Amino acid sequence: MGDIRQSLLPRDVLSAAKELLYHLDIYICNLVQSGRQPPQVDSKTLELVEEFILHAPKDRNTPARRMSALQELQLLEIMCSCFQEQSRDTVRQLMFSALFSLQGNQADESRMALLGKLVSMAIAVGRVPILECAATWLQRTHRVYCVRLAQVLVDDYCSMVPGSVPTLQNIHSASPRFCCQFITAVTTLYDLTSEELTPPSELLQMIVSWIQDDPRLVLITFLNTPLSGSQPISSLDVTPLGGLVRWCVKAPLAYRRDKKLPLTNGTSESETEVGPLFSALHLSVLQVFMLLPNILNEKGLFGRLALLQMESLATLTSDLSRLLDQADKHTHTSSADTQALSQLTLDRLAQALQVAMANGALLCAREDLRAICSRLPHNNLLQLVLSGPVMYYNNIHTPPLAFSPHAAHSPIASHPPHPAHPVHPAHPAHAPHTPLAAHSSSHPQYPAQPFMTGMPFPFRPSH
Repeated sequence: MGDIRQSLLPRDVLSAAKELLYHLDIYICNLVQSGRQPPQVDSKTLELVEEFILHAPKDRNTPARRMSALQELQLLEIMCSCFQEQSRDTVRQLMFSALFSLQGNQADESRMALLGKLVSMAIAVGRVPILECAATWLQRTHRVYCVRLAQVLVDDYCSMVPGSVPTLQNIHSASPRFCCQFITAVTTLYDLTSEELTPPSELLQMIVSWIQDDPRLVLITFLNTPLSGSQPISSLDVTPLGGLVRWCVKAPLAYRRDKKLPLTNGTSESETEVGPLFSALHLSVLQVFMLLPNILNEKGLFGRLALLQMESLATLTSDLSRLLDQADKHTHTSSADTQALSQLTLDRLAQALQVAMANGALLCAREDLRAICSRLPHNNLLQLVLSGPVMYYNNIHTPPLAFSPHAAHSPIASHPPHPAHPVHPAHPAHAPHTPLAAHSSSHPQYPAQPFMTGMPFPFRPSH
C-alpha cells in the first residue's frame, strides 16, 4: 500500500476515498489468504485510512480535506456496497476494524462520526454485513464509545424523524447479534439517573417487543462468545440483563421523580405510557433468567459464571436508596402513592434477586446481599429473599471463573430447582396468586408482580 498515497493525492476527496477502499479490500483479502495469524493491518495502511477516508491531516502543514454533505452520502453508499459485496466475514471484520477501531488519536472523532452515519444508513437500507461488524465493534470497544454510538442511533430513529422506529425495530430478525449489543449499550446509556438518561417510550416499547418475541435475544452475545477469562472492565457487559433489571426496578420511582404535570388521577402522562411496558419487561427478564439453568449446564458453567454482577447490584441499591429518599420529599406525590411505588420497586428487586439466584445468574452469599441492601427500607418480599437459606449449586469441586469474584462465597451442592410449570407470558397483573404475592404492593399504572408461579421457595409467610 506504500505507493498508493502518491496516486491518491491528486484525486478529489470522494474519488480518493473510493480508490482507497478498493485497495484496502484487495490488501486485506491477500492478508487473510497469506495465513498469517492473527491477520493484522499495518500502521501505514491505517494512516492512509485516516488521511483519505477520515480526512485527518497528515501534518500541520497539510490543509484538511473536507467532503460536502452529498459527497459524504455517496461515500456511505459506496461503503455499504463494499461490505455487502464482500462475501468473506473475516475480510469484512478486518476492514471494519481498519476503518473504525479507535486508535487514541485525533482521528477518533472522525471515526465515531462516520461510524454513526454508516450504521444508521445500514439500518435504513438493511445492510446486514455492516450490522454484524458493528455488533463485533460494540463487543470490543470501550463502553464510553459504545453508548455514543447508541445515542446516535436512538436520536436518528426515536427522536429526529417521527415514525422511523419501525425501521430500527425490523432489524431484529436480520441481525440478532447487533440487536443484543444495541440493547446492552442503551441500557448502559440510559441508567435512569436523570430525565435525560431515561429511555424514550418508543425505544422502551421496541425493546420490550424484541424480548417478548425472542427471550433468548439478550443471551446471543453470551451464547456466541468464547468465555476464557475476565471480561475487560471497560467493555459492555456480556448480556444486558443487569441493565434491564436496573430499568425495571428503578422505573416506578424514576418516572415519578421526572414527571412534569400531574393529571387528575394523580399520575402523569409518562407513567400512563410506560408503566405497563416496564411491567411486561420485568416479567420477560425473569423468564430469561429461567432459561439459564439448561444453557449454563450445557456450557459447564452453572455455579461458575455470574451473568448478574454484585457490583452492578450494589450500584443499583445505592441508587434506590437515594431515589426513595427523594420520593418522600416530592411535593405533588401523596404518601400513599409514594409508599405503593416504593414497595413495587422493592418487590421487583426481590423478585429479580430470587429468580436470578435460583437459576444461576447471581452467585453470592446471603450475607453479601444483606450488606448491599442494608440501607433499603423494609419490604416483606425482600426480607424473605434476604433471610432465606442459601441457594445450592451443583459444582462443588469446580472453581468459579475469574470474573465471578463472589462465586467463591456461594455454598455449592445439589442441582438448582427447575420450575414445575411453564410460566406463560401473560401480563404480570393477571398471574395466578401465590403466597408470596400477598406481600406485593400494587399501583394503578404499575401492577404488582406476584412471585413466579412454580418457582420453589422454602419459606412461606405466616398467616
